[in-house]
Amino acid sequence: MGAAGSKLEKALGDQFPEGERYFGLENFGNTCYCNSVLQALYFCVPFREQLLDYYGNNKSLDAEENLLTCLADLFSQISSQKKKTGVIAPKRFVQRLKKQNELFRSYMHQDAHEFLNFLLNELVDILEKEAQAAKTDQETSPPSEKAANGPKNGQANGVHKEPLVTWVHTNFQGILTNETRCLQCETVTARDETFFDLSLDIEQNSSITSCLKNFSSTETLNAEDKFFCDKCCSLQEAQKRMKIKKPPHILVIHLKRFKYMEQLGRYKKLSYRVVFPLELKLSNTVEEADIEYSLFAVVVHVGSGPNHGHYVSLVKSHNHWLFFDDENVEMIDESAVQTFFGSSQEYSSNTDHGYILFYESLGSGNRN
Repeated sequence: MGAAGSKLEKALGDQFPEGERYFGLENFGNTCYCNSVLQALYFCVPFREQLLDYYGNNKSLDAEENLLTCLADLFSQISSQKKKTGVIAPKRFVQRLKKQNELFRSYMHQDAHEFLNFLLNELVDILEKEAQAAKTDQETSPPSEKAANGPKNGQANGVHKEPLVTWVHTNFQGILTNETRCLQCETVTARDETFFDLSLDIEQNSSITSCLKNFSSTETLNAEDKFFCDKCCSLQEAQKRMKIKKPPHILVIHLKRFKYMEQLGRYKKLSYRVVFPLELKLSNTVEEADIEYSLFAVVVHVGSGPNHGHYVSLVKSHNHWLFFDDENVEMIDESAVQTFFGSSQEYSSNTDHGYILFYESLGSGNRN
């Protein structure tokens, strides 16, 4: 990619951001699903910084290799390159991923959203196990050592602590609340659940805002779907809706472009045109206050069907938009982002459609 790399450097010229690195990732036979998500995560600046901090604090330890150490090693490798642009082979990371999850072992076309979900949950598991092991070491160390080190995590003896909140949670986790109102006694039952991304149903010629409205629209539970109300002690008609109780710092939106068609007996790709804005106001929150987000990455699915195709990513870095296609990296104009909204006609030659969107909350000092 020497020529492409120098072309990118020439295009940016004096505007090449200080200390930033733009590296393509080698494809190991259908690993574009992995490369496109890794680029989006690398340019999620708070996540990258915390991962590199983790790497700095743990590289001297002789820890066993896992997906977290491989990812930290890859991000460190990119960020410490002497050259500004080039290509890196994420070989160790891909090998570890295939070793860990048989789903990603074949050379078949994989789903980028499934990979992102698996990766974030795996990172959380590893961090939780490490915190648990550190706590156990602390509890089994001699009394004199305990006194010297002080209580770890400020945990009082025998007091049950909240579940561990890792830096993955701090970045990506939000809380949804599922409210059900009994239409007989008006009692509202609320159940909270956490999420790392929102999966939205899509419609032709719609927008992210309308998809989010549908996600939070009120649904009536009646006939066979009646709700058991604890206050009435019986099945009752009810109204149900989902709202965002705690918006995440990084909002990841997955557009459900692959739909199972009963009559076909298989999945079909929906090429619908769904407009995603560069600045998004999130209004379906419990507080009713609009929360502003800025788009910084898009994972794009290229192809007409779910079982074949390609993934690329668009990334915003220091106010420039870049296009990452495995080994190739090039600058694109901000106006080009709208060419990935989808097609307004069912059969179109354009098969490059936004699939996973990454937004960062503006309330917390967006650095992209």
